[in-house]
Amino acid sequence: MTTPVRIGLAGYGFGGRFFHAPLLACAHDCEFLGVITTSPERRAQVARDLDRPTYASLEELARAGAEAVAISTPAATHVALAQEALKLGLAVVCDKPFALDAASARETAELADRLGLTLTVYQNRRWDSDFLTLRRLVDQGRLGTLTRLESRFERFDPEPGPPAAGGGTLLDFGSHLVDQALVLSGPVERVYAETRHRDGAGGLDEDVFVALTHRSGVRSHLWGSWRQGAPGPRFRATGTSGTFLVDGMDGQEALLTAGASPASEGERWGVEPEDCWGHVLRGAYAEPVPSARGAWDLFYPAFAAAVRGTGPVPVDPWGAVETATVLDAARAAARSGGTVSLS
Repeated sequence: MTTPVRIGLAGYGFGGRFFHAPLLACAHDCEFLGVITTSPERRAQVARDLDRPTYASLEELARAGAEAVAISTPAATHVALAQEALKLGLAVVCDKPFALDAASARETAELADRLGLTLTVYQNRRWDSDFLTLRRLVDQGRLGTLTRLESRFERFDPEPGPPAAGGGTLLDFGSHLVDQALVLSGPVERVYAETRHRDGAGGLDEDVFVALTHRSGVRSHLWGSWRQGAPGPRFRATGTSGTFLVDGMDGQEALLTAGASPASEGERWGVEPEDCWGHVLRGAYAEPVPSARGAWDLFYPAFAAAVRGTGPVPVDPWGAVETATVLDAARAAARSGGTVSLS
């Protein structure tokens, strides 16, 4: 047995409070030291929620004996904080979007490589029940050869719309949508995109469509929206011998925001009820497909193993650089109205 990795959390907004803290607190491979925040309100929340100390800076966290930090702060601060943490000798989990552009993402990944430190990106949606189910179907050949992926993060919440902390819909939702498409179908050679901005060209994008042509020949059509009154299916993945269709979102986010955790739910964690299962369709024939267990709880144990040198990082930071490169191309394509080719 190895000793748990001593880790702190930077930021206690929505993501830090609900997507990171509960999973850190119940990861047996991690010793959750506390939270970096200077907000009096959030320090009081940490005391109520976690009964753990707060720290004023990464340097103070490092002095308290931390080996690692999870960064869940506004998107524009990710690169500076990740690089500061690495220079302090800390292993890093960085929330998505990893960076606002591919050049900054690449610079951070290169810094981690030079320093020989563990760096990963919190792409938790790789462990969504529906995505794990789709990957299993593709690996088993039950759809034949995959030809098109349709994937959506759509909601109707026009007021207030996308939070500024996420950097807009393309960066926020798009980081997950593009990452999943790359995991499923491999590198991209062409990108087309359309965006709608909230307050004209200078406002946050609130509705986006991205079309990817993968080198494998698969086409990925990705939608992200805060103004969609009739959300489409979460996934429609079409192959040469069938289509997988699933509605609704994976239930782990709802569990965490309701105060549940893998510790409280035990073996029920991530298990989707039968009425939420997807189907493989072939014309009039529809076959229900039992959902794989959603497994956000596996991320931090995998990160701890990587820090201890006993396993790979859960998400390769260079994969996150690739995602950032595609998002840069999507932004350029939306501006030009054309298609951007990637080498």
